Amino acid sequence: MTELWPWLALAGLGAFHGVNPAMGWLFAVALALHRRSRATLLWALPPLALGHALSIGVVAAAVVMAGVVIDRRSIQLGAGLFLMGWAGYHYAYGHRHRVRVGMTTGFAGLVLWSFLMATAHGAGLMILPALMPLCLGAPSGARTAAAAGMAVGLHTVAMLVATALLAAVIYEWVGLAILRRAWLNVDLLWMSALALTGLLLLIYR
Repeated sequence: MTELWPWLALAGLGAFHGVNPAMGWLFAVALALHRRSRATLLWALPPLALGHALSIGVVAAAVVMAGVVIDRRSIQLGAGLFLMGWAGYHYAYGHRHRVRVGMTTGFAGLVLWSFLMATAHGAGLMILPALMPLCLGAPSGARTAAAAGMAVGLHTVAMLVATALLAAVIYEWVGLAILRRAWLNVDLLWMSALALTGLLLLIYR
């Protein structure tokens, strides 16, 4: 179980990111409704997943490179403090920073939008507790890079599955009207998750 929990956490966080409308399903549904095309919904999913994977990959690469010259505990403390600070900044000023991409955007525009949204929301930072045991515990550079790549892949697949399922349900049966009747403050939940992740990094040894 000690070796399994990081992978389960990566998959669970991927699903959590996929459920968050800011990570892409809401934009995919809006594009499909705007263009009146179910195919558009399916077409939007791969670039959204790719942009998310690139954002997560940047964090994974940074952890791998930092692990070469900095001890693990220092990385944990720095990442924990940064995460808690990022949660506070997002709470105070996050609403001012909105990535704007129009309904006529193409594949590259969706990749860029997804990358910027995931980065701005600290999606990569949120997976650090699960990423660090995998990327900082391998005895060789090749195994570390392989573990990081598999971690990003697993997280992205889980995110894509959750995004696709939710987008399909909303588009086919529920409709966006549900957002006016039963809306959860995902931003507050997201900021709480960021702060909790930072706290876990500070206290976990």
